[in-house]
Amino acid sequence: MNAILVINAGSSSLKFALFPHETGTLAATPAVSGQIEGIGATPELSAKNGNGRRYQESLAVTGNLEEQHRDALAYLFRWLEANAPGLTIVAAGHRIVHGGDRYSAPVRLDEDLLWELDRLIPLAPLHQPHNLRAVRAVSALMADIPQVACFDTAFHRTQPAVAQAFALPRKLSAEGIKRYGFHGLSYDFVARQLPEVVGDKAQGAVVIAHLGNGSSMCALRDGKSVASTMGFTAVEGLMMGTRTGSLDPGVMLYLMEQKGMDAKALTRLIYKESGLLGVSGISQDMRTLLASDAPEAKEAVELYCYRIARELGSLAAAAGGLDALVFTGGIGEHAAEVRTQVTALAAWMGVKIDDAANAENATRIDTAESRVAVAVVPTNEERMIARYTADVLGL
Repeated sequence: MNAILVINAGSSSLKFALFPHETGTLAATPAVSGQIEGIGATPELSAKNGNGRRYQESLAVTGNLEEQHRDALAYLFRWLEANAPGLTIVAAGHRIVHGGDRYSAPVRLDEDLLWELDRLIPLAPLHQPHNLRAVRAVSALMADIPQVACFDTAFHRTQPAVAQAFALPRKLSAEGIKRYGFHGLSYDFVARQLPEVVGDKAQGAVVIAHLGNGSSMCALRDGKSVASTMGFTAVEGLMMGTRTGSLDPGVMLYLMEQKGMDAKALTRLIYKESGLLGVSGISQDMRTLLASDAPEAKEAVELYCYRIARELGSLAAAAGGLDALVFTGGIGEHAAEVRTQVTALAAWMGVKIDDAANAENATRIDTAESRVAVAVVPTNEERMIARYTADVLGL
């Protein structure tokens, strides 16, 4: 049977999923999925198949980061051949963080497109180079396999111009400094599930909260993005696992002038040392913080939920109301306490949830009296990428 390989490459990790595919039919779940972590240090593969069997293996790869990425992919192809027998990879779909202004839909990759996407690296320097490195590695290893780019920014290209603009000189805006938004693959997948979950309200004013180590929110109207919390980069908006979220630019100037911090130090601070980890001083993992009795853990969770509620009001204004609130992502799908705190802060908007349904992570957790539908919808970015890939290639 044919299969579509989905790849999400980071700086030190390589997430993958292999979806069986017959003409016009894509499997709902992957035959096997997992990740290779520790690239650049001590790479290790962890995976599971559709029957629940788990795998754990160490990789012996050396060389620079680019060589290790290539060798890790080569190892993955050999591993899939041995552990997913009967499946033939006929295409690869990649998560590409940035598509700029031009790309509002998935597209087949070629050398000219790769060159264009290279030019966007300054807009996403922590993600884009690694995404593109994986594309080139697949080309070198399996030259005959068509590849498709699925952009994390594409879903937000429907936002009005006013929602994408910063109050900067026009020359800078013309150079591409504007709000792009991210997590688009997740929002697209969840939005497609909403008619079955919230009915006609799916076409109204909807806010989806994608909450995880990376967190963001998106306002939809008629199923299309009209505003988002992430902007020029994936650090704006909500407080995250280790990222600050929105930060007064004056703080950055202060740290530069008074603390002598350079761009490298500031990057480390806002991306790696802040958020839940920085505020709590304990962990970036919401599960750890919710289980902790430390006051610092409680304060971190409280701030996280407060920021979500603040952004909810802003996004409701952009959407022209609030007909449905949807939680997704690792925290959004599993942390009932976070949903409790957020919805309590949103009670003034007519949000009311059923505590028992919420505790069970039920699909619908609103009460009959709630003016707003409240739902928990698992996201599946990998299947979205596989679906895009099949559609673009006409498989």
